[in-house]
Amino acid sequence: MGTLILDPHNWGSFFSGSAWELDAASDAYYLHLFSPKQPDLNWENPRMRRAVYAMMRWWLDRGVDGFRMDVVNLISKDPALPDGEVHEQGPYGDGSPYFVCGPRIHDYLQEMHREVIARYPGRLLTVGEMPGVTVEQARLFTDPARAELDMVFQFEHVGLDHGRGKFDPRPLRLTDLKASLGRWQSGLADVGWNSLYWNNHDQPRVVSRFGYDGPSHRTRSATMLATVLHLHRGTPYVYQGEELGMANSPLRTIEDFRDIESLNHYTEALRAGAEPEDVLPGLRAMGRDNARTPM
Repeated sequence: MGTLILDPHNWGSFFSGSAWELDAASDAYYLHLFSPKQPDLNWENPRMRRAVYAMMRWWLDRGVDGFRMDVVNLISKDPALPDGEVHEQGPYGDGSPYFVCGPRIHDYLQEMHREVIARYPGRLLTVGEMPGVTVEQARLFTDPARAELDMVFQFEHVGLDHGRGKFDPRPLRLTDLKASLGRWQSGLADVGWNSLYWNNHDQPRVVSRFGYDGPSHRTRSATMLATVLHLHRGTPYVYQGEELGMANSPLRTIEDFRDIESLNHYTEALRAGAEPEDVLPGLRAMGRDNARTPM
C-alpha cells in the first residue's frame, strides 16, 4: 500500500538524507518524507484509502471524539514524482512543489468526510496539520460547505524566527508576528475557522522563544503570551506544561538530545565541516526535545 519504485528521484527527507529507502525484500525503494520508520502511504490506491477509513471508524466506534491528522496536506503526490530543484548546492532536491497540497488533496479529504466523518454527525472534531498551507488554501479546507476539515494547524507564525533554516534562529520581529496573526484572523473571519497555538510536540517552548524565561519575568511573560493567544478568534490548543509556563530545557551536549531531526541535522552539519559549538546553539533554541522533556 506504499509507493515502491525501482528508480527513485532526488527528493530529500525533512529529517535529512534521501526521502527514499531501499526495501531489501522487494528490491525496490519506498518513499518516506520523514523517518524511514514512517513510510508514506500511496493514497492513489483505493484499497489503501478504504483501509484507512475502516481504521478511523474502528476508533470512532470506541468513543474517540475526532482526529488530528499529521501533515495531512502532504498525502497527495504528483504521480510523476519528478525531481525537485536543488537549492544552494545541496545534495537533495526540494520535492515540496509536488506534494504540498498536491493535486488530489481535496478529493481525498472530501471522500474521507463522506466515508467517515459524515457518519457521526455533530459529534467529531477534525484538525489537519498542514505545513506550508496559505490562508487562501485554509479557507477551502475549513469551509463547512466543502465538507473537509474543521480547522488546520498552519505554520506561518512559527516560521518567522527561522533564518536559512529551522536551526538558524533569528530574532523575532514583533511587527511580523502581529501581521501574520492578523492576516489569519481576517482571512478566516467569514469562512472557515482558526486553530490557535504557540506550543506543540514539534515546537520549542514559547516562553523561551517569543518571551523571556528568566526568573524575573517568566510568569508575566507566559501570562502575556497566553492572553494574546486566547483573545483571538478560534479554537485554542494548550500543550502540556504550557499552562505552567514551562521553558526550554538545558540541553548542553549532543548526548542530551534524543530527537531524530536534531541528531540527523547535527551529523550532516559536522559532515559538511561545521564545528559542534556552531551547531549546538540552533539545536538548543529550536530542537523538538524542548517539548518532549518530562513535565
